[in-house]
Amino acid sequence: MSLLETLVWLVDTPSELGDEARLCTALVDRFAARYEEDSITRVGDSVVIGRPTGKPLILLVGHIDTVPSQGQPIAFEEDGMLHGLGTSDMKSGVAVMVHLLEDDEVCGGPYDVVGVFYDGEEGPASGNNLEQVLQTVPWLREAEFGVVMEPTDLRIEVGCNGAINATVKFIGKSAHSARPWLGENAITKAGGWLAELHDREPELFDIDGLEYREVFSVTKAAGGIANNILPPTFSVNLNYRFPPVFSVEEAVGRLRLLALAADEVEIVDRAPAAPVPEGNSHLDRLVELTGAERAAKQGWTDVARLAVHGVPAVNYGPGIVAQAHQVHEHVPIENLEIAFENMKKFLL
Repeated sequence: MSLLETLVWLVDTPSELGDEARLCTALVDRFAARYEEDSITRVGDSVVIGRPTGKPLILLVGHIDTVPSQGQPIAFEEDGMLHGLGTSDMKSGVAVMVHLLEDDEVCGGPYDVVGVFYDGEEGPASGNNLEQVLQTVPWLREAEFGVVMEPTDLRIEVGCNGAINATVKFIGKSAHSARPWLGENAITKAGGWLAELHDREPELFDIDGLEYREVFSVTKAAGGIANNILPPTFSVNLNYRFPPVFSVEEAVGRLRLLALAADEVEIVDRAPAAPVPEGNSHLDRLVELTGAERAAKQGWTDVARLAVHGVPAVNYGPGIVAQAHQVHEHVPIENLEIAFENMKKFLL
């Protein structure tokens, strides 16, 4: 298959979050034609392709799940773009991984190149199965470097912001809406705090010449019982993206400080930020060989999880960042070849 044909195959093999088994099996079957059985390690609906032989170990990492469908059709080509669910996030990166792992020169090159295809990335951090893979296949943690092929617009995005979700709750008192003075409206009680949050500008942090933005966003809200009852409670989900200058504990403290006006704050999930790899020869070589722009990763990716396990990693992929989770998601077809050729040079 060509790179484009492989991407069409991946897109047309549905793998929405929680339903990745079919694609995982298809990948296992495809690699079985090239790899020995002991070089294919399935962990649930994730799979590791390759094994260490004593050469320096480099990981290619990508999630095979997508967000839920918004009614997208099967993959189709138009004006140099391939359209379809997951084309940018991140099946184009997965397609490049597949072809690198099938390339004879890469397989016989100076590195042990191992592919990690995992599920559960698009859900909560607790359901991300890269952690299970790293625990089940411990030698992965000995890798000298990792490339997570998330969408980056062909930039090399280093580090990443951490992420916290918290339930922020305001408590009032129910009453008949005709006599509001007998109660306290929990929704309007939150109004001043929400207005301040609405007007809050991102705070910028410069790390090694890279600009990270600290942002707080309300992403869900719930409150109210009936049209004629003052709501006794009002809750929002506060999503916080914090730069890699803060630990998770420090970030939780900053979130709680921001939400002092609320009556209750419950941390729902948390994921650490990833530091910027320093003094890593593989990163320096990747930047030099690709000529790609070096940038900060504003979103969270599994470079953070790899960093926790001692594997320095960066994001580099053919997908378009702004197309992630879009109903008309697409990827430039030429990006596939560019990413593949750049990564092949790096791995040789």
